[in-house]
Amino acid sequence: MKIARLLPAMLLVTTCAFAQQKEDFKDDWAALSHYEQENKALGEPKPGEKRVVFLGSSIFEFWKAKVPEFFAGRPYIDRGISGQLSPQLLIRFRQDVIDLKPKLVIILAGSNDIAGNTGHVTNERIMDNIKSMAELARLHNIKVILCEYLPVNDYPWRKGLEPAPKIIALNKMIKAYAEANKFIVLDYFTPLVDDKLGQKAELTTDGVHPNAAGYKIMATVTEAAIKKALK
Repeated sequence: MKIARLLPAMLLVTTCAFAQQKEDFKDDWAALSHYEQENKALGEPKPGEKRVVFLGSSIFEFWKAKVPEFFAGRPYIDRGISGQLSPQLLIRFRQDVIDLKPKLVIILAGSNDIAGNTGHVTNERIMDNIKSMAELARLHNIKVILCEYLPVNDYPWRKGLEPAPKIIALNKMIKAYAEANKFIVLDYFTPLVDDKLGQKAELTTDGVHPNAAGYKIMATVTEAAIKKALK
């Protein structure tokens, strides 16, 4: 009888403990939950609002953290997530771009794929994902800016990969595809590169991510590209 009375109590304790465990997001590989609530709070564009979505990884995510004034007071929506690969951006494209009904999307992708160096990532596969995102945007009447990636001579967390020639080759592919499909190209490589095909020391924190001075240069070329795209 005592055991019979104890079982319901043990079950209740176990249930409560399970409910208090942190929710498991292992199935959310593309981090759709990252901006889910912000997207809901954003709502529909206001009349005349020309939204611009910045889709990418840490370069974009750190931008709004380091230089928030670039985004303040503008219809610019930063949807960067640190560490993301191009297939993750593709999975997020509907939620974090199409559903926000922007006039324009700026796509910056490829460096984390190269940094992974799993042996399965090629520039051709990166381009497949970029092409899919660009074609989805065009299908939904969203204008597209494709970015030539920032220069990287070496990744601090994955040294010895020699990413510079891979990034240069990828940028050539991005530019060729953009020109063939009448998408605007935003060149982040040229204004930041040094003589070793990395980022100029005075413009970066770690050779990969820009500092405030680097973002200031990026802001100048980005504004010019947005103006051209939305004219």
